[in-house]
Amino acid sequence: MSMKSAQNLKQSWDRIAARLRAELGEDLYSSWFARMEAEECQDRQLAVSVPTRFLKNWIESHYAARLQKISETEFGALDGVAIRVRSRGLPVRPQAETERREPAEAQPAATRVAADISSRPAIQAQPAGHDRGSPLDHSLTFENFLLGRSNALAHAAAMRVADAQPGEPLSFNPLFIHSAAGLGKTHMLNAISWRIRQQNPERKVLFITAERFMYHFITALRARDVISFKDFFQSIDVLLIDDFQFLQGKTMQQEFCHTFNSLVDAKRQVVIAADVPPAQLESIDQRMRSRLAGGLVVDVGLPELELRRAIIETRLGDVRRRDPSLIVGEDVIDFIASRITGGGREIEGALNRIIASQQLTRAPMTVDLASMALRDLAQPQADGARIRIDDILKIVGRHYNVARTDLLSPRRARTIVRPRQIGMYLAKKLTPRSLPEIGRRFGGRDHSTVLHAVRKIEDMLKTDDKLAREVALLIKLVEQQPPA
Repeated sequence: MSMKSAQNLKQSWDRIAARLRAELGEDLYSSWFARMEAEECQDRQLAVSVPTRFLKNWIESHYAARLQKISETEFGALDGVAIRVRSRGLPVRPQAETERREPAEAQPAATRVAADISSRPAIQAQPAGHDRGSPLDHSLTFENFLLGRSNALAHAAAMRVADAQPGEPLSFNPLFIHSAAGLGKTHMLNAISWRIRQQNPERKVLFITAERFMYHFITALRARDVISFKDFFQSIDVLLIDDFQFLQGKTMQQEFCHTFNSLVDAKRQVVIAADVPPAQLESIDQRMRSRLAGGLVVDVGLPELELRRAIIETRLGDVRRRDPSLIVGEDVIDFIASRITGGGREIEGALNRIIASQQLTRAPMTVDLASMALRDLAQPQADGARIRIDDILKIVGRHYNVARTDLLSPRRARTIVRPRQIGMYLAKKLTPRSLPEIGRRFGGRDHSTVLHAVRKIEDMLKTDDKLAREVALLIKLVEQQPPA
């Protein structure tokens, strides 16, 4: 095919772009084709260009056939459409280790700069990740992660991911860790990040919460710079996302789906933590849930007695280093471990009460005094499965003089909201029901609403003695209900 003039080429490309927009829709066209330009059409070969290597790879993998078919409506039969990366686009980092090993004088200046940055110590190797990611906690490492039967599988999987070497086949992708709040998911994600940065500082690791991912995407939309956002996230070697259950919005989920699919297809590691397993992420598209479940899904259970005791002893050791006068005997430690059957945060709250009680009274801590300090922290019943949410609704409604229909309604009056939140808290503590199921039983509410209610009541119980006594009474009334 003879070469068309620049003007004719541009007019033909404008018609192709209009057809792409009509067939794909505005969102997909804006995401992938808005910055594509026609370079030349010669010898039955159309050449187009895009600003980043990520766009080139994605379009070649997902839209090559459609692009060629639509282009042939303007240029006739084509042998192919070649996609190039424009040199005036953003600098791109080398794709393969062989590119990093090319002699410096044979590499473009931008590539030499990227290679130089990646060879520096870990703290300097990932400035972009530090800017976009969530802050890492230096204290959350594998060295101080307390291991027990309840978290052994999740810990082993996290270690496997952290110790994997670049270029090795991935054991599982994604790794999906789920548990109730306060059982160590965030600790594991932080520990993976630190270990990879120590062992393989050249790898680009990003730890980010779902909320921060949404913030960066919205910022990119407002700045009309979505391409740079996409290019950055597709350059990550190991992506770790925490609190995934909070990812909201159709457009946001589509964007994450694009990011996730391209990373997994490129054999990059993805680790996700959430409060529920993929099947219970009801706000997430079914196809995305299916892909999340296609890797390794592991849960972290409530800590067993031995692990609770180890947590208590470790926390007490930290406090004693600051206050050597603190004395808590072995019998008190055993009492706390047997009384508090929840996760690390509940254990931490119980210890704070014990410590505050001794520091204020200056009296030796005994089991009786510890029992008084923890009197409102009721132990969940071992046979929790027999407790029904209907019983909780009935008892809470009777106690606060609120009709069942009001507890299940969308009404937001304070006299209704607080009993409703207490009911959700009791359902979470006293039954094995999941957050989404509790939400459905409380008037079809979202699981995030239940999670907010549980955390709200937990926080209030730490300071509000009147509420603590009410909750303790309600627990006793619920547990005294005859079996259904």
